[in-house]
Amino acid sequence: MQNKNQQEITRVTPLHNDQGYLMQEGWARFPYWKYDRNRVHASWFRIKEWDYYYVLSPDLKRGVTITFSDLGYIGLMALCWLDFENNTCTQVDDLVPLTRGKLGLVADPDQASVHFKSSKLDLSEDVKDGKRTLRFSSPVLETARGEKGISGTMVLSQPPDLESINIATSWAENRKAFYYNRKINCMPAEGEVTVGSQGYRFSNDRDSGTIDWGRGNWTYRNRWYWSSCSGQLNGEPFGFNLGYGFSDRTPASENAIFYKNKLHKLAEVEFHFDTRDYMQAWTFTSSDGRLDLSFEPCVDRAAKTNFLILKSIQHQVFGYFSGKIILDDGQVLRLDRFLGFAEDVLNWW
Repeated sequence: MQNKNQQEITRVTPLHNDQGYLMQEGWARFPYWKYDRNRVHASWFRIKEWDYYYVLSPDLKRGVTITFSDLGYIGLMALCWLDFENNTCTQVDDLVPLTRGKLGLVADPDQASVHFKSSKLDLSEDVKDGKRTLRFSSPVLETARGEKGISGTMVLSQPPDLESINIATSWAENRKAFYYNRKINCMPAEGEVTVGSQGYRFSNDRDSGTIDWGRGNWTYRNRWYWSSCSGQLNGEPFGFNLGYGFSDRTPASENAIFYKNKLHKLAEVEFHFDTRDYMQAWTFTSSDGRLDLSFEPCVDRAAKTNFLILKSIQHQVFGYFSGKIILDDGQVLRLDRFLGFAEDVLNWW
């Protein structure tokens, strides 16, 4: 039941040719494309590099997201604490001018050593030997309940056989503009987080994390739709990645299901929701009939940015998925209030 209308890449290849075009567009189960910033035919202020993490715990009813991003002319570092018991989120972010690719976000998605510190935020990411270690703190974070300050360490384990969704696509209006992205779902996560005086212990036998690793040269205005979840279903690692609207997806979609560390590829997916009220119920369907989900929102992590040439309207909505998904072999999986998120983001940058 695999989709045959997309190009799967199965061997190592440079991401770009000498002229600055993608060597091969498509999708892959592992990051076979090799990114080299020096081969990107674009000005330094157009190159985007980012590592974004989220870890969710359905049992604790808590979660954390961490952003490391270098947009060329500015860097954005962010930490967000999610409280699904009280349906709130609290974020602290910091901007770094004229980063020009110097924040330390490297070309290999399986390596990293990034450290950032300011009066508001202290964030670090170290990736080595299949372990992604995140350390974070902020003395100024204050939750809706008045808890002040956050600190923690989270370790995400990446088994060598864990398949991920990797995609390399370009824009129809500019084929030198590109999007190279790796999303690794279902990484067991463990660690401790202290918010105010309250401690939370994340456990790798129940809690999971995901990285959104991306490198690209985008066109100026883009709107994308993305949804993701990671956790345990029937005692097995389960998650999905759904997305569209960003670059020309004719060669491949990034829609995939993950179960027992294996990827099951989906065709096209569509999100159905009310842009006047993101807290109303959403639904999700796929063109191959293998996905039919409802989504019950509980937290809208909304943000609006306007710095003249840099503008953004974001709604990352966390909540609970229910419905059915069909794997490549025809097996039907049923979800009942499975924690994850869906987002609608419009950017000019």
